[in-house]
Amino acid sequence: MKLHEYQAKDLFARYGIPVPKGEVASTPSEAKGVAERLGKSVAIKAQVLVGGRGKAGGIKVAQSPEEVEKLASQILGMRIKGLTVEKVLVEEALEIAAEYYLGIIVDRSKKQNLVMVSAMGGIDIEEVAETHPEAIAKAYIDPFLGLLDYQIRQLHKQAKLEPATLRSFMAMAKALYKLYIDCDSNLAEINPLVLTKEGNLIAADAKLLIDDNGLYRQKEIASWSEEVEEDPFEAEAREKGLAYVRLKGEVGIIGNGAGLTMTTLDIVQRAGVAPANFLDIGGGARADIVREGLKLILSDPQVKGVLINIFGGITRCDEVAKGILQALEGVELKVPIVVRLTGTKEEEGRKLLEGTALIPAATMQEAAEKIAKLVKVK
Repeated sequence: MKLHEYQAKDLFARYGIPVPKGEVASTPSEAKGVAERLGKSVAIKAQVLVGGRGKAGGIKVAQSPEEVEKLASQILGMRIKGLTVEKVLVEEALEIAAEYYLGIIVDRSKKQNLVMVSAMGGIDIEEVAETHPEAIAKAYIDPFLGLLDYQIRQLHKQAKLEPATLRSFMAMAKALYKLYIDCDSNLAEINPLVLTKEGNLIAADAKLLIDDNGLYRQKEIASWSEEVEEDPFEAEAREKGLAYVRLKGEVGIIGNGAGLTMTTLDIVQRAGVAPANFLDIGGGARADIVREGLKLILSDPQVKGVLINIFGGITRCDEVAKGILQALEGVELKVPIVVRLTGTKEEEGRKLLEGTALIPAATMQEAAEKIAKLVKVK
């Protein structure tokens, strides 16, 4: 579960992490009122669950309440990566001397939490890792011992942060780690962590991802959940009860069972094309589930071909075939669809698909090779 910046900053403040003074507003007049109460220049920041707000024009600085009202009217209602801005955070503008990065994530390969620090804040840490990997100081956290003082001192030194900030940085790192653990987080990030001209460290931005599996014990945070998702296709899939994750490739994938679907993604990749999604219709999938899944995939403009890979154990191949046909009723098929059906009722399923534009395949490897060739040609 993703949190808005203002929600994450509320939690930060509770744990003693300094954040700029500010309030959330839903209308331009409310934004003006916040600016009047703050009595200084402010930043107006769109609250949407996506990155890239600044580049999209969703962050502005204003010098007066009147200017805040004008700029807030421009930001509220704008679309950023498919999401409508319904709230803005109006907070005091900071006089910046330097921008740092502080973040904690789960490193699943090491099965430990990882803390990262960099003097190159204000830009995506992925970009820093790619262009200046030496600029990122890292330390793994022993789950029994927690984040230790000597680790924080080493990170501070390795990242080459301002020496005078060590004491406040140690307090902030400890507080962030405690919050991270207490809230069942997958990621806690401050970017930028601003060093002001007065020499103070302040979390100018805040990002928190909460593990959905821990929400049952995070009652307050769970109550903040919104139906909005970063990706509109994933939001639609969630509404329909589909196990779907959108990826960056061009081949839509439908499989039954997580293992088979993941294997299908790998086979497609080896065939020379990239999967556009993960979609597991599950065991015993009915025709309506197949129909909704295929409709969703075909509505994605990045999809140039579809591979349906079904092993009929509990799932009946004829039910899958019915779902495919229902999804294609009245639809002008603009991309090739390769179908591999094997197992329970496979003959009945194949017979239902005879005479259609669908392309049959006997094996998973054959299906991957066929869709790869068709997509490359297209």
